Amino acid sequence: MFFCGISGEPPQDPVVSAKSGHVYERRLILKYINDNGTDPLTGEKLEESDLLTVKANPKAAPPRPPAATSTPALLHMLQNEWDAVVLEMFALKQQYNSTRQELSYALYAQDAASRVIARLIRERDAAREALANVQATMGITPANGSAEDVEMAEENGAQEGALPKEIVDQIDETQQTLSATRKKRKAPAGYTSAADVKTFVATHTIPSLHSASPAGMTSLAVSRLNPSQFLTGGNDKIVQLYDRSTDKVLASLKGHTKKVNHVAFREHEGESTLLLSAGADKIAKIWAHDSASGEYIPKSTIRTHKGELTGLVVHPTNSILALSSLDKTYSLHELSNFTQVYRSAPADDAFTSLAIHPDGALLALGTPSSKIQICDVRSGVVAAYITPPDASTFTVNSLSFSENGYHLLAPDSLSSVAIWDLRKMKTAHSIPLGDNFKVNKVVYDYSAQYLGVAGNQGIRVFAHKSWDELVRFEEADDVSDMVFGEQGKEIWATSGREVRIWGQPA
Repeated sequence: MFFCGISGEPPQDPVVSAKSGHVYERRLILKYINDNGTDPLTGEKLEESDLLTVKANPKAAPPRPPAATSTPALLHMLQNEWDAVVLEMFALKQQYNSTRQELSYALYAQDAASRVIARLIRERDAAREALANVQATMGITPANGSAEDVEMAEENGAQEGALPKEIVDQIDETQQTLSATRKKRKAPAGYTSAADVKTFVATHTIPSLHSASPAGMTSLAVSRLNPSQFLTGGNDKIVQLYDRSTDKVLASLKGHTKKVNHVAFREHEGESTLLLSAGADKIAKIWAHDSASGEYIPKSTIRTHKGELTGLVVHPTNSILALSSLDKTYSLHELSNFTQVYRSAPADDAFTSLAIHPDGALLALGTPSSKIQICDVRSGVVAAYITPPDASTFTVNSLSFSENGYHLLAPDSLSSVAIWDLRKMKTAHSIPLGDNFKVNKVVYDYSAQYLGVAGNQGIRVFAHKSWDELVRFEEADDVSDMVFGEQGKEIWATSGREVRIWGQPA
């Protein structure tokens, strides 16, 4: 007869250690080895392969422990178990009473906090009323401070319905002015030719932008008035303003709680430059430069939408901001006083991308069902639906109008793009990019001579009308956004934490 070195009981499946010679119950020693890796009695290193099975013959049932061989012993065992159960129930009752006391205290504290908050709200309202009475007596009109971050929620602006007449008149005037010159306008003197585009090479890389965790930039905008400055949004919830000429970050703007999906400049002569952003946290942020401090301060937070923001565009009037969202609506906001002036009725599909016609009269909205919705900005009426023929369902994640207003560039599958002729509402041409290419961004240049496509395999640039591929850049992995630079002389793109620039060789 031998006994387990751990339990002290006769083992049912005995094994012996080849190193120490001690006998153990197999299941107990295996658990000990898994936890400690040593012999429990000697402390020596022990592995499962060091255990030898003890083959007893003839096999016999293990003897009962001495404590269970008589009736008095059995009664004594039952008495011990009963005592253990009683003690455990007593401990549970103590824990139960302690938990009830903690819960009562928490409820009392919550009630007291609610009463304090209610009292503070009453005092605040009374103070506001007293201030309003004083201002009325003195003839002072209340106004928001210039540095105040104005919250723009649904109640701040118009809901479903028509735009205010003054906004409609402004859009009409802008359309008439732009359409009169746009259709006859030629490319500016000195604009980059197709032959020059073919010679583009990598000229500059700005690395290590935004945080390393979570890494990656999602959006890019280049200043029109100061082409050395650009704006980026990242997965790190930050908006960064960078000056290429000095290689310095001018501002790191916080306020989003999730990744930033889109960024833009609002640059208008005679008015301060605004920095705009829209994020996956359902809000849009607006910052303006403060001449006194030299910093960018928050001017407004837009909380109109109930879903992730998927589009942000400044209207050609430079006084209206358009937003699209996964909540199946889009909205328009006045940038002079930061108020909402319109929000569309919910559509059948969520909106996944947004573009504004260069005349400012039409909106194009992408959907996850392959359709593109064309809307009249002034009335909100859906003017047309565009659907790629014979295409499997995909998400239209990017849109771009040509500057002459005749064409719309958009994906017509996961790995191809189509140029739509808006005069006929038909596809003018479709450009396949390869089965493994995933489209992230499409964009026309200012002259409407070139169109660019960015994706997981880099950038490709095509000539409008001839549809010839002029150049491709594959050294950048998974390009999330791209922009044509001033005079078409550069192409900017975001890839990972880098901003890459291509242009003519020096």
